[in-house]
Amino acid sequence: MKILVLAGGLSGERNVSLSSGCKVCAALRERGHEVAFIDMYLGTQEAPQSLFRTPIPVELTKIDRQAPDLEQVKSSRLEGVNGQFGPGVLDLCRLADVVFLALHGACGEDGRVQAALDLLGIPYTGAGYLGSAIAMDKDLTKRIVAPLGVVTPKWELVRYGADDIPALTRRLELPCVVKPVASGSSIGVSIVHDKEALSAALTDGLAFGGVCVVEQYIAGREIQVGILEDRALPSIEIIPKTGFYDYENKYQPGAAEEITPAPIPSEWEKRLGEAALTVFHALGLSVYSRADFMVTEDGTPWFLEINTLPGMTPTSLLPQEAAAVGIGYGELCERIIEASLAARKAGA
Repeated sequence: MKILVLAGGLSGERNVSLSSGCKVCAALRERGHEVAFIDMYLGTQEAPQSLFRTPIPVELTKIDRQAPDLEQVKSSRLEGVNGQFGPGVLDLCRLADVVFLALHGACGEDGRVQAALDLLGIPYTGAGYLGSAIAMDKDLTKRIVAPLGVVTPKWELVRYGADDIPALTRRLELPCVVKPVASGSSIGVSIVHDKEALSAALTDGLAFGGVCVVEQYIAGREIQVGILEDRALPSIEIIPKTGFYDYENKYQPGAAEEITPAPIPSEWEKRLGEAALTVFHALGLSVYSRADFMVTEDGTPWFLEINTLPGMTPTSLLPQEAAAVGIGYGELCERIIEASLAARKAGA
């Protein structure tokens, strides 16, 4: 099969995406496929067909401790190129039998790329454009799933400017979690226990457009559940060695202990899987995803968010969950492709 791995893009999760893409590309080549790798935002000036033979830039598999400087990325682009698709990208997409989306974050996981490829008749991996767009919006996701019995922390969507921060700081309850409404990899997320930290977190949120979800803080065990082909995979428990499961702890090897299957009672496992599938179906998702929960001492799974294009980096969680049921990394990539082609054919 001729496959294009689309990675990079222009989001705070750009480096995570490049790492995912390199690993996916290598795995699919090892399984005998003709695979090209391309940065969606920067594109290429090479002949499209030649990229199916170009060596994989393995140096991109390592993820820096900090999120990328997007202004620097913009400055490295060819002058006169506009839009999110760099030069040669769509030509390369048209050459492939399927596009493997190794994108994360804005303009990758939010439905826009999916919609563009749908309009061009190009099959791609993962959920469709509408489910992707809804799942990217943390507030809208909660509005849909909370009435279905999915337990989620109390939350409020706040739209604000710098002048609103003092009043919000006085009004909002503590402890809480402040997170951008449409971001991933814990970028911009703050857990706050006092008013000073809350003011600082809201100030940081201005960099994300001043649109944040302020969520009740739930103390518990961080457990995540992958979905593959409409079935819940074994859960995985995350235990950061310091702090919480932020950007650095997610992608630096050894920064967190990750245990799968999670050491929890079977009843807890069942409740987590059912909750993850309820969210998956309610949002109209397909193929695969990963849902994030905090589980309290009584076994209640508190739903936080769902990711429609889970990471596929060397430290990512979904591949670990798949491995726990005997699905190796290369097989996982192929199953994602096969299920995605079926979903596109069915119009999902």
